[in-house]
Amino acid sequence: MSLFKKSVALITLLLILDQALKIWIKTHMMLGEEFSIFGNWFVIHFIENNGMAFGMELEGEWGKILLSLFRIFAVCGIGWYLYDICLKKAPLGLIVSIALIFAGAMGNIIDSAFYGLVFNDSFYQVATFLPKDGGYASFLHGKVVDMLYFPLLEGRFPDWMPIWSGEHYIFFRPVFNIADSYITIGVSFILLFQRSYFVKNK
Repeated sequence: MSLFKKSVALITLLLILDQALKIWIKTHMMLGEEFSIFGNWFVIHFIENNGMAFGMELEGEWGKILLSLFRIFAVCGIGWYLYDICLKKAPLGLIVSIALIFAGAMGNIIDSAFYGLVFNDSFYQVATFLPKDGGYASFLHGKVVDMLYFPLLEGRFPDWMPIWSGEHYIFFRPVFNIADSYITIGVSFILLFQRSYFVKNK
């Protein structure tokens, strides 16, 4: 099996894991519901967002469309780059890293493009797949499902600290999904091992 076919198989597996968890969350929980996996340190907390990784977003309807189109163009570019480095037999670590980034971006595109069409909303109800009255949004206007929450530390900043004096804090506050994790891991690997990934031929 070629490197590219192996990378496609890896991406397919990663997407199945990502979408399986998101669909389970969407069809078994209402927005805001949560349950503990590992004490208070690892919690499944169901939220949805309109935008980028870790809940960031562009405001307004046009912001949503622009973000969705940017994602699609970015995934096409990443896919072409992955194919190219596979043909050139790039280091396996780089191929895996790009495959992770591609799978993460693709996983969130699926939510944004199709979840609004195939699910109703999750406000005060568990969503239904292919509801009779149609979905909650049009194509490219779906929301990304997030659920992974790691509030590892919680407390208050000391009174002597400037700016945040006495304020309540939680670390790590963002709620994210598996696709976000793929992107973070892929980018981190590239940054950590770039010298071995991008060795120039003499």
